[in-house]
Amino acid sequence: MGLLDKVERGIEKAVRGVFSTGSKAQVEPVEIASRLRREVDHKAITIAAGRTLVPNVFDVLLSDEDFQRAQEWGTPLAEELCDVVINHVRSQGYILQGPVRISFRRDESHRAGDFEITSKTEKSSDQAPAAPRANVPAAPSRQPVRLQPVLDIDGQRYSLNAPSVVLGRSSEADILVDDTGVSRRHLEIQTHGGTTTAVDLGSTNGSYVNGHKVAGSMELTDGSTITMGRTKIIFRLLPANNGGRP
Repeated sequence: MGLLDKVERGIEKAVRGVFSTGSKAQVEPVEIASRLRREVDHKAITIAAGRTLVPNVFDVLLSDEDFQRAQEWGTPLAEELCDVVINHVRSQGYILQGPVRISFRRDESHRAGDFEITSKTEKSSDQAPAAPRANVPAAPSRQPVRLQPVLDIDGQRYSLNAPSVVLGRSSEADILVDDTGVSRRHLEIQTHGGTTTAVDLGSTNGSYVNGHKVAGSMELTDGSTITMGRTKIIFRLLPANNGGRP
């Protein structure tokens, strides 16, 4: 169980022990996590169809009191917050130009319990990153995990290794779906530039994603449920191992 999970589930001894002494007005880790997600969404920039760029370097500006608590907690919390950003980026289909990095900074203009987050986009570089400010706990950079799109159908898992995969009742389909309510060429799954899309191929009974009928095409996200006839299909994004398979 992660440090933030412990806070969110009420197991306060491990995390809030640092953030619960002194003034009642104080910054909580879950507040920082929530603000990071909002910062990512707010700074998202669409650079091309299906490609939305978001910042990867974040500074959390804290009052002197909260900064001292952050120093005591240090890197473990920053690492958890890096994971929060990466998971949010993954769930929203955003893209990053470099590893995620989060640092805690002292800002005397902020009162206890008040904080600010600044962010920027920083490309990957072979050069060593600049040293953080003195006495500032900075999280090590983390690269997002490469994800493999897969379909779970009736207990079987199919990796979407091709840019186009056709599902249907025909033996000529890439993935055979044995369901009388499914057309011979029912649905196409297209994967391009990290985005996966469901395209209905003019099926008789239609295709549905999360209960919504696919009118032409619809983007898929991790956990999306595709319905064809009586068959339910779960779309997943799973970490790929070195062999390229989930």
